[in-house]
This record gives sequence, structure tokens and C-alpha cells, in this order.
Amino acid sequence: MSLDWTGFESGFSSLDTGGTRMASGAMAEKSGNWEGLRKQARALENEIDLKLVTFSKLGTNYSRAQTVESDKQPLLGGADSSLDSIQSEIDSLLANLGQVNEEMAGYAAGAGEGRSAAIHHTLQRHSEILQDYNQEFKKTSSNIASIVEREDLLSSVQSDMDDYRNKEGTKKNQKIDTLQRELEHTRNSERLIDEQINIALDTRDSLVNQREVLKAVQTKLNDLTNKFPLINNLVNKINFRKRRDTIILGVVIGLCLVFMIWYAFG
Repeated sequence: MSLDWTGFESGFSSLDTGGTRMASGAMAEKSGNWEGLRKQARALENEIDLKLVTFSKLGTNYSRAQTVESDKQPLLGGADSSLDSIQSEIDSLLANLGQVNEEMAGYAAGAGEGRSAAIHHTLQRHSEILQDYNQEFKKTSSNIASIVEREDLLSSVQSDMDDYRNKEGTKKNQKIDTLQRELEHTRNSERLIDEQINIALDTRDSLVNQREVLKAVQTKLNDLTNKFPLINNLVNKINFRKRRDTIILGVVIGLCLVFMIWYAFG
């Protein structure tokens, strides 16, 4: 029985050729995967760079007053919402870039010796960029947090000052109202006093007029008395009888009182 070595050699050569093709295909697939990861990393880095610049500008231009004005608008989109939105986007992009770097590190671990140095150098560069982005993001976030805290403090102080001014203004208005009421009461009192003074002056004028009339009457009576002595005597007699009657009446009343006291206590 003879062996056909020619068949074996052809078989081994076909196996070697198939293995070489499979290795070449795997290397091509890995190379394509590496290039895809690098493109993803570069795209994420560019996007993160733009987001960080925007985030830094928003933090620098942050103002609580702008936020209050934006809150009055019917649509959302003020400074606070913009900061929160872009901060969450940067967090997500950094996480994606970290995941891509991990995949690149996994690829570098299985790379051949020929490309290992270049791949590790590229991976190190991307890792440094990711670290720089993380540090810059943390620094910017810290600065924005400080600015927000300061703006909140200033807003609180301004609100307290406005409340104090409003209270002081209310107190001043109350004092002014009280003074106005007192002034009105004083004016009413002065008006009443003027009216009473006018009444007193009218009364004085009336009494003066009556005195003048009585003086005129007395003068006329004196003239009549001087002209008619009999009338003067008659008037004197009438006055004498009037005084006598007054004395008699007083004596009678006194005796009656003495009698009543004696009867009551006797």
C-alpha cells in the first residue's frame, strides 16, 4: 500500500492558505474597529470641547436677574434650565468618551507587537484629553456653583432690602396719614373756634345795643321825673311800700320757720 504524499502536501498548503486569509481578515476587522473607535473618540472630543466652551460662557454671563425675567415668560429656557441641560449633556458625553476609551484600551491589550506602541501612544493621548476635559468640567461647574450661590445671596439681600424699604415706606405713609388726620382735626377745631368767636361778637354787639336802649329809656325817665315832681314822689312812695311789704313778708317767713323748728324739736 503506497501513500500519496502529493495529496497531503496539497492539503497542508490549502490549510496554510486558509489560515493566512482568516488571520488577515481578523486583522482587517480589528483595524477597522480601531479606526471606528478613534473616529468616535475624536467626534466626542470635538463635541465636548464645544459644549465646555458654551458651558463656560453661560456660567460667566449667569445673572439671577436674567433668570427672574425669563421666569416671567410663558416658555421655559432660562439661564438655570440652560445650565442644567448643557451640564447633563456634558456628563453624558464624558461618560460615552470614557466608555470609548475603555473599548480602545481593550483593543490595545490584544493588538500585535508591531502596532502596540502607536496604539498605546494614541490611547494615552485620548486618556489625557478625557482627564483634561473632566478637570475643566469640574472646575467650570465649581465656578458656576460659586456664582449661583453668590447671586442667590445677593438676591436674598436685595429682597430683604426691598422688604425693609416697603415696610419703611408703609410706616412713613401711615405717619403721613396720621399727620394729615391731625391737621384736618386741627382745622375743624379752628373752624369751630372761629364760629364761637363770631357768635360771641354778635352777642356783645347785641348787648351793647340793648345797653344803649336802656340808657336812652333811663334818660327819658329822668327827664320826666325832673319835669313832674309829683310823679317822682309817687314813684318813691311805691318803692317805699314795696320795701315795706318785702320786710313784712321776710319777718312772717322767719317767724313761721322758728315756729316749725320749735314744733318739730319741742
